[in-house]
Amino acid sequence: MKPPAKVYLIDTNVILRYLMADHEKFSPKAKAFMVKVSQEKTKAEIPAVVIVECVYVMEKFYRIPKREIADTLSRILNFSGIVNPDKSEILEALLKYEASNADIVDGLLAASSAPDRVVVSFGKDFERLKATAESL
Repeated sequence: MKPPAKVYLIDTNVILRYLMADHEKFSPKAKAFMVKVSQEKTKAEIPAVVIVECVYVMEKFYRIPKREIADTLSRILNFSGIVNPDKSEILEALLKYEASNADIVDGLLAASSAPDRVVVSFGKDFERLKATAESL
């Protein structure tokens, strides 16, 4: 029996060095790795927490507009080698983030909500995000 394929968990700094191409040593390595993932030569997962950190750094430090952040991260999540079990929820969260004033965490909560998974919050964003939610 063949052992299961290795799946790499991608960290925020790899994604940022790949996207920003701003580090002489790390950016080429990040690009080479991400190209392998895009061509499905390597399987990888990008945890939701890494997406949240990428959004935060891209928005606050690099001052990249929401639309560009959402588009760029969505493209990466759609690389052939990305095997996230929660990929559709993260992609939906990025759409909600882009289309509203809500932050990415609220987008993720909204995307994860369902009739049997209710978001509890003091905020009013969840109604606009079409989430299953209850306000306290």
